[in-house]
Amino acid sequence: MGVAVSKLKTLAQQSPETHYKTLYTLPFESSNRLLATLTSLQDTILSSPDTHFRHNNQAKHQSMAVESDFEATENDQNVLQKHVAFFDRNNDGVIYPWETFQGFRAIGSGILLSSVAAVFINVGLSVKTSPGKKCPNLLFPIHIENIKMAKHGSDSGVYDAHGRFVPSKFEEIFHKYSHTHPDALTADELSEFIKGNREPKDYGGWIGGLSEWKILYYLAKDKNGLLKKDTIRAVYDGSLFEKMASEKIKSKKKHSEK
Repeated sequence: MGVAVSKLKTLAQQSPETHYKTLYTLPFESSNRLLATLTSLQDTILSSPDTHFRHNNQAKHQSMAVESDFEATENDQNVLQKHVAFFDRNNDGVIYPWETFQGFRAIGSGILLSSVAAVFINVGLSVKTSPGKKCPNLLFPIHIENIKMAKHGSDSGVYDAHGRFVPSKFEEIFHKYSHTHPDALTADELSEFIKGNREPKDYGGWIGGLSEWKILYYLAKDKNGLLKKDTIRAVYDGSLFEKMASEKIKSKKKHSEK
């Protein structure tokens, strides 16, 4: 029995992957005595400070992993949906062409640009966000809950396949292309960025990327012709559209008071 106890003490200090090998080398003993020894050793091991630390540290890492997954699901999952939600003017989860038109008008676009954008965006995204339907809906609705299915190629990768925001990809834009100002893109740098995203023969993605970024630059550049980092960050979660619409309303009020 002394040999068994000695080997069990050695076992307590070994890594889990060697436990089974060590157990197989124990001589046959009375099952009751061996069980009592194992129970005593278990209590000793669990009560030691080092084991308590390892146990708590492992639990902490597991908790952090679960928390990280929870945050990724709950906080970031709907960022792409937030990006387009501004254009859902009646908040019913579906965006029709006239709502896209109204949304563009609300942020300061002219009638021509708003009309072209409404046709281009809704025709392009409607079928993609309406899975399982063989025939396209001629009203060309965009279903917000399926907006992740409308992601085009040749993009920045700031939205992942689930529509979640990827901070590292966002920062990469400025590490690679902001040569003049650390927190902004010039017109030339934006063009370089758009070209840098292009995938071979992905012509639909090229058109989509060029259109959305050029429209953003046209509407949101500052007086120095710069598209600032904060502005680009705000467009990803849709908060920029709310801000632009609010500023337009304030501007109208000022003009009406004069």
